[in-house]
Amino acid sequence: MYARYFERGLRILAFPSNQFGNQEPGTEAQIKQFAQSYNATFDMFSKIDVNGDSAHPLWKWLKDQPNGKGFLGNSIKWNFTKFLINKEGQVVKRYGPLNDPSEVEKELPQYL
Repeated sequence: MYARYFERGLRILAFPSNQFGNQEPGTEAQIKQFAQSYNATFDMFSKIDVNGDSAHPLWKWLKDQPNGKGFLGNSIKWNFTKFLINKEGQVVKRYGPLNDPSEVEKELPQYL
């Protein structure tokens, strides 16, 4: 999806977090190397907290937006929560960790 829509403006921003069952215990370099082993070429940022008092300000903002609320509130329940943001910087939709990226791709073209 990233390669297919990059030229039309798609950007995928990944933020590793170790707040979910200790899934990201490695260093940032190890996490990036692991992602690259799956041919992930999108932007990978520093490991952050997405919940609690120490949550990164971006994630606090994303979760606080009208379309950023989750099914059970605004906390992130598990890794791979996804947010679709339009060109104006508005959160269009939040997808849960079990939502396949193909669900995002179905809605994506109208925002590019």
